[in-house]
Amino acid sequence: MKSLFLGLAITAATLAAPAAAIAGTPQHLVDSATLAVEDMMGGTEGSQAQIFLRKAKAVVVCPDIFRAGFFIGGEGGGCVMSSRTADGSWSYPAFYNLGSGSFGLQIGVQNAEVMMLIMTDGGLNAMLNSQFKIGADAGLAVATLGAGVNGAMSTAINADILTFSKAQGLYGGISLSGSVLSNDAGVEQAYYGQQLDARQIVVDGQGANPGANPLRTILGRYGQ
Repeated sequence: MKSLFLGLAITAATLAAPAAAIAGTPQHLVDSATLAVEDMMGGTEGSQAQIFLRKAKAVVVCPDIFRAGFFIGGEGGGCVMSSRTADGSWSYPAFYNLGSGSFGLQIGVQNAEVMMLIMTDGGLNAMLNSQFKIGADAGLAVATLGAGVNGAMSTAINADILTFSKAQGLYGGISLSGSVLSNDAGVEQAYYGQQLDARQIVVDGQGANPGANPLRTILGRYGQ
C-alpha cells in the first residue's frame, strides 16, 4: 500500500511540473532568453548593466547567436524583444532573427549571449521595423560597450542603442554594425495564436502567452 501511495505521489508531482520546451520552438527561445538575462545581469559586471536596463525603453535578448560557420555568413540566431509598458512592467516578447553580419568577436568563440538595450523612442521605432540594419541609420547612435561594462557610462551618453555580450563566461565588446535584425511574424503567430506585428505585441499590448511570464518577471527584477 505504501508503495502505491508513493507511486501516486510521484505521478502527481510529475504532472504538476512544467514540461521542458522542445529545442527549436518559440518557447525554448523565450526560456533561453530568460536564462540569458539572469546570466548577464548577475555578478559585478551585471550590476552595472542593470543601471542601463533600468533606463531602457526596451531590450532585445539573443541568447545564443554564435555557431560554427557563422563567421562565413551563417544564421546568427533567434532573439526576443520586450518593451517597458505604461505601468513600468515588461511586455510579452516579439520575435526576431539576427544574422547576415560579420561580428567582431574574438576568434574561437562559438556562441555568445547578446543584449541590446534600446534607450530612446527613436531607437525603439527603428527596431520595430520588420527589418533593421544595425548601424545603417545615420540618425541613430549605436554604442558598443567594451570589455566589461564597468566605467562605460560615458559610452552610453546619448546612445540610442547599447549592445554588450557575454561569451564563455566573460564580458566583451562586440560590434553588431551591419547585422540585420528581422522580425519573425511566423513565429509570433505560432506563439500567440493570431497574426500580430511587433508593434502590436510590445507597444499595444496585444497577444499574451503565460510561457513568457518568467522572462517578464526577471526583466522586472533587474530593470525596475
